[in-house]
Amino acid sequence: MADEVLAKSFELIGTEYDRYRPGFPAAAVDVLCPHPVRAALDLGAGTGKFTELLADRAERVSAVEPSPAMISVLRSKLLDVDAMLGSAEQIPVESGSIDLVTVAQAFHWFDREPACAEIARVLVSGGALGLIWNHSDPECPWDRAAHRIAHPAVAASDDTTSSAGEELPGFEFVRREQIRWVERIRRDAYLKRWSTVSTFLVADDATRAEMSAQIEAVLDADPQTHGRTEFDLPVVTDVYLYRSL
Repeated sequence: MADEVLAKSFELIGTEYDRYRPGFPAAAVDVLCPHPVRAALDLGAGTGKFTELLADRAERVSAVEPSPAMISVLRSKLLDVDAMLGSAEQIPVESGSIDLVTVAQAFHWFDREPACAEIARVLVSGGALGLIWNHSDPECPWDRAAHRIAHPAVAASDDTTSSAGEELPGFEFVRREQIRWVERIRRDAYLKRWSTVSTFLVADDATRAEMSAQIEAVLDADPQTHGRTEFDLPVVTDVYLYRSL
């Protein structure tokens, strides 16, 4: 039930998510789709932050997202994408019609068994599934500290939300790639970004204010961010590639 509440917390935000959440490196698409395909589907697409990278890799790009607020933003940005309300467990797409399914920053919210069955259903035989997550760089102590404040249930030694692995029902694991990149970000945007994560969205006002104050204290204390209105944020993107059996 707790995970369901956290997942549903995104249903009322759209513009803020799109403005403050990070994008994804183009190199992630190179891993998943080195050659153009006929049809790609971004599942749990949010506001289209990964969807937009598929535009030059597929003749037809579709997006499925359960939040009306988020898909509204996606539709306003990506006019050529076939954007549909739907879930990973009930994908509104014909069987065997998709060459590549991507899931960026969302697979951990899915009900794994039915979602994998649905993804396998919509893929062509031997079609590809790509799972993508951004997370903090282990060599960046201030961002890791902020992550532990925002996600207190996550152990300090494991601050990613990745729930992928080499085994998914109905799929063969192909490879995993880790992409390191740097985002230049303003301090105020960094703080706003944390306000869009699930734990902030479901917190009461007092808890939210306390978490924000703790993250500000981290920025004030670290020499890489102290007194700066803008700084470099290292990001690690994990990319998992699978083939349907």
